[in-house]
Amino acid sequence: MKRVGIVVKAHKEAIEKADKLEAWLKGRGIQVVTRKNIPAPITSRHCLVENIEKAPADLSCIVVLGGDGTFISAVRWVQDTGIPVLGVNLGAFGFLTEVPADRLFTVMEEVVQKNFSVEERILLSAKVVRDGQDVACQTVLNDVVVNKEALARIAHIHAFVDDSYLTTFKADGLIVSTPTGSTAYSLSAGGPIVHPSLKTVIVTPICPFTLINRPLILPDDVTIKIGVDENDANIFLTFDGQVGLHVTHRDTIVVRKASHTLHMMKVSGPSYYDVLKAKLSWSGR
Repeated sequence: MKRVGIVVKAHKEAIEKADKLEAWLKGRGIQVVTRKNIPAPITSRHCLVENIEKAPADLSCIVVLGGDGTFISAVRWVQDTGIPVLGVNLGAFGFLTEVPADRLFTVMEEVVQKNFSVEERILLSAKVVRDGQDVACQTVLNDVVVNKEALARIAHIHAFVDDSYLTTFKADGLIVSTPTGSTAYSLSAGGPIVHPSLKTVIVTPICPFTLINRPLILPDDVTIKIGVDENDANIFLTFDGQVGLHVTHRDTIVVRKASHTLHMMKVSGPSYYDVLKAKLSWSGR
């Protein structure tokens, strides 16, 4: 292990921790490349955006110091390089950043010794097509969300799967998520918890007007197309809860599995089920 990347939250505690980690790594003869949160331009027509610097391909791994938001930002730097990523939780919840801050250097000792495994996570590619032209495109780790703004009426969201009409959701919105994102917004909207290693896509309506509109778990090779009614106003599309844009009846939102995956590093410690129980405060004997 000769070169390690660090993505750090723009926060005093995180920056101090990053400085200590950098010194620790350099003391072991390992070069360090440090980045702060990566901005996400929304107007790009390319999911692998050319105007964002890609992480150097020779990095052995990338360590993320922050919360889940910082981790999602780091994914934009990783892009399709296949560099494994380790999340260290300095935020509030931390489903993606599983390693607690007080175990950072213990875990890094294992990482330096290459005592870790890699788990693949699928990503989603989402684009907005307007009048036959791609006007926006993003690759997301968690979810793509179509929802109405605070004062808007109920939305009429037309959903197609592989060009077959599925239904029109009369709801506050619609979430298309990965298994990784099943414990994010989708969970709050009543979606299922799906093990992150599974290859599926989850479709979850937000507060549906019709109670028979339930979440769906679909194969990961489907293409989902979404549109809204001409009379629907103030409809917003959000990528990974970080960036977004307004959409209208002129727009078609196309969501499918991305051509590359994210490689998440797994080290010794609590199992996925232990993390799940702790994060969701499940009780039991």
